[in-house]
Amino acid sequence: MILEVRDLAVRFGGVTAVGGVSFGVAAGTVTSLIGPNGAGKTTAFNVITGFQRPTAGGVMHDGTTITGWRPHRIAARGLVRTFQKTSLFPGLSVHENVLTGLHLRGRVGFVAALLRRGRVGAEERALDDEAERVIGFVGLGARRETLASALPYGEQRLLELAVALAARPRLLLLDEPGSGMTISEKSALAALIQRVRDDGITVFLVEHDMRLVMGISDRVLVLNYGRLIADGSVTEVQRDPEVIRAYLGTGATRERA
Repeated sequence: MILEVRDLAVRFGGVTAVGGVSFGVAAGTVTSLIGPNGAGKTTAFNVITGFQRPTAGGVMHDGTTITGWRPHRIAARGLVRTFQKTSLFPGLSVHENVLTGLHLRGRVGFVAALLRRGRVGAEERALDDEAERVIGFVGLGARRETLASALPYGEQRLLELAVALAARPRLLLLDEPGSGMTISEKSALAALIQRVRDDGITVFLVEHDMRLVMGISDRVLVLNYGRLIADGSVTEVQRDPEVIRAYLGTGATRERA
């Protein structure tokens, strides 16, 4: 498992957001975490990526305990996330936004960069080339000079994904990547996530759109009131009586049978 969550609990005063949850994410898969609003999904993501400290339990990445690490240190290990709301620089172009995601890849020291000595020029060209590759990968090649603020919302979501991919993650965590997208945009997003997986990046996502989840996931985890109630394949989860009662509804299995 590239990611292991063990007995994870998060409490805010007397409220339990996550209550003793354990699961793993296998390398090379698309794994989805679903559940009703308030089930604890984003809280679990926040703990995994260092934005929230757990009350109990821990998180391991490739056998190393990362519980309590700061977000930048976790990102440097290759765990990179997006957020429910876009976190772009609206006054920067698509290309410039993607360059911000490449900052972990720079190797030239501060003094050399300040004086523009040595490998600075070569590194800048290499980062520019990589930014262009990532922009093309997500389908925004024609928008490279467009300001982020001028993009339609669906393309802003793609740009956020491009910024995350620029950091060259080993595990990419997507928090509601389809939020606000049209049906056609979600279809393109699904194909893109599968290409990301095929490119060797493990994907772990929180998502409410069940058509998107069921179409791309190798495995599905289901949270309800902070408790893990199902863990299995798409087919197993669709047929799980507790999942149907808690979240999918009785029409879900008929729709996807």
